[in-house]
Amino acid sequence: MATRLHSSMLLVLVTITLFIYHSEQLQSSNFQSHTLLSIQHQLHFPSVLRSWNNNIDFCNTNSKSSLTIVCYEDTITQLNIVGETRTPLLPKNFSIDNFVTTLVRLPSLKVLTLVSLGIWGPLPGKIARLSSLEIVNVSSNFLYGSIPQEFSSLLHLQTLILDDNMFAGHIPHWLDSFPALTVLSLKSNLFNGTLPNSLGRLENLRILSLSHNHFYGSVPDLSHLTNLQVLELDDNAFGPQFPRLGNKLVTLVLRNNKFRSGIPDEMSSYYQLERFDISSNAFVGPLQLALLSLPSITYLNISRNKLSGMLFENLSCSSGLEAVDLSSNLLTGNLPKSLSSNSNGRTVLYANNCLEETDQNQHALPFCHTEAIAVGILPERKKHKQASMAAIAIGIVCGTFACVALSMLIFFIIRRVNSESKLKSPATKLISDNATSGYTSKLLSDARYISQVSQPMKFGSVDLPPYRTFSLEEIEAATNNFDTSSFMGESSKGQMYRGQLRDGSLVAIRCLKMVKSHRTEDFMHQIELLSKHRHRHLVSALGHCFECYLDDSSVSRLFLVFEYVPNGTLKSWISDGHYRKSLSWNQRIAAAIGVAKGIHFLHTGIVPGVYSNNLKITDVLLDQNFVAKISSYNLPLLCNMGKVGCGNPSSGFKGPSINKSVTHEDKSDIYEFGVILMEFILGRTIKPRNVDTLKDLLQASIAADDEAKRSIIDPSIRNTCMDQSLKTMMEICVRCLVKENEENPSLEDVLWNLQFAAQVQDAWRCDSQISSEGSPISPLPSRPMTFH
Repeated sequence: MATRLHSSMLLVLVTITLFIYHSEQLQSSNFQSHTLLSIQHQLHFPSVLRSWNNNIDFCNTNSKSSLTIVCYEDTITQLNIVGETRTPLLPKNFSIDNFVTTLVRLPSLKVLTLVSLGIWGPLPGKIARLSSLEIVNVSSNFLYGSIPQEFSSLLHLQTLILDDNMFAGHIPHWLDSFPALTVLSLKSNLFNGTLPNSLGRLENLRILSLSHNHFYGSVPDLSHLTNLQVLELDDNAFGPQFPRLGNKLVTLVLRNNKFRSGIPDEMSSYYQLERFDISSNAFVGPLQLALLSLPSITYLNISRNKLSGMLFENLSCSSGLEAVDLSSNLLTGNLPKSLSSNSNGRTVLYANNCLEETDQNQHALPFCHTEAIAVGILPERKKHKQASMAAIAIGIVCGTFACVALSMLIFFIIRRVNSESKLKSPATKLISDNATSGYTSKLLSDARYISQVSQPMKFGSVDLPPYRTFSLEEIEAATNNFDTSSFMGESSKGQMYRGQLRDGSLVAIRCLKMVKSHRTEDFMHQIELLSKHRHRHLVSALGHCFECYLDDSSVSRLFLVFEYVPNGTLKSWISDGHYRKSLSWNQRIAAAIGVAKGIHFLHTGIVPGVYSNNLKITDVLLDQNFVAKISSYNLPLLCNMGKVGCGNPSSGFKGPSINKSVTHEDKSDIYEFGVILMEFILGRTIKPRNVDTLKDLLQASIAADDEAKRSIIDPSIRNTCMDQSLKTMMEICVRCLVKENEENPSLEDVLWNLQFAAQVQDAWRCDSQISSEGSPISPLPSRPMTFH
């Protein structure tokens, strides 16, 4: 009897336990379903989730590339949602904090993918409550701010992908708290600063992609990352030394940085390397020919550097090479036959070197030798000599010493006589002089003369010396004969050098090499126009210098001398710059007013007006008093020479489509000024593709409360700007970015409202400092700026 009773009780207990377990499972399943439907609602029912409803068994749905849910024992462990490409920003009532709060109701998540869903806002640290996370991919959204420190508690994290967002700030130093991390991809964001040394301690890292950010400085030592296969650092400001790396790399991309060292010898032993791209840097020294024959190499791009060396016809190349770009270097010799044959569909580019007998444009051989010396590449010398050769050399020197000494004595006597005769004649010739008369054929073969205008130009309207013509001797003396230490950079508008004139004043000298035959007379009208471009908020020209060939009087080089502006670009003084101290809000408003006044002068202060200037924040410099000066504007002289970038917005932000009439010619400048204002407010550089989205974000925040408005602006000015001043700046910015010409404000309206923002800010600052019986100044009334 007792046994039966015991068996019955045991059966009852098992039944109750199973019922409770089933109930808990059912409740858990219902809770998960409710959570997923809440996610669907908060994401505003994207097309990929429109099939979700209360009757779906989420753990037993069919997976597809855009939507995957994986469960283990009826508990969701993977959630992958991929929206449509270029999904717009979610409405302003979306809350990233509430969204993440909903996500953490799925505590067993190991894989979380939320791509192209329009999610915006700073990523909350509470996402780290999903402590089991191994893979996180939130790319192609509109997330901003820094990586929350709470991430450091995700000890199981293996993959972190934050591509195509607006994350900013420095990479955190605690990255080595992810011992299992194998993939770190932060491409196309607004990160800045230098890389932490902790990157070199991620021993399991296989992929490191930091492309399209604002990083700078040296790359930390990555040679201990023995598993690293992919390293992508393109479109930053890394340099100057080639990074130290492990030799198991498969992909190495350093394109468009500031490297200016040589390629290390060990690169020739990277036998697994398939893709190698170091283009658009300033690498110098000899090209390692072994790179062409690496066994795995398929893509090789070394274009737009200063690499030298001689190629040979019989040079062997890897049969797997699909694309090779050697263009715009200092290479000599003959193109290898293995590259000249395109029978296998291989793409080979090699223009703008000094190669022989090619069908792509090449420089003359002396060009490469001259340029190589200019960047410090000297011919290689033998380190050791045979004893017999040394003995012969000593014998020759001893035997001819007396003859050489006698010859040198005679030479110096003749040179002394010639120099005394030259002092009695003018050192330069006027433009009107006939350059070819009275010279021998030998002198005409490579001689040159410097043109100089007899009368200086008139004084400008700013505190600058009169515009004048410089001699080549002055230019060479100012730049120490174009020493590499004075070289500032190169663009489509020529090379820039820093110089110091004899009176001690600093100047910036632009050197333009002529590609067509022009006489000095062809430039004089443009020179006269250039001399009129003088304004407090423009980098003004001080003079010019023509260097001409004597054989045909054509101009070989043109030097334009500008005032030197010492405090660098405006970009470097906002939060993502290299300076620890960024501009205050008052200074940013003052800089904006300066830029607007500079544009206004270009449009109305000179005849003809200068429009379509393709303005960017990197084109604005700050002088010693932090006065903003526009450095790159539509100079008629450069445009008439056919240089790239004159009034051509293709390389930067494109303003709205405009007619060629004067009525609308200024609208592209107003649009580009709006982008600069946006960078002032947000404290980071803006990519063209993000302008419309950020404009919508600014417009939505104008009507929001003060806290919401300040959450999106540059943290360095968040607590120092008055609300009305900030709101006015936001309104101006959004109006400038409207693409309909009729809706754009005039420059007069822009200046009026900028001055209003400055006066309100000054009044607020004064009011916070004076005593209670004091009173701030009364600000000007702002002009209404309505929105549609």
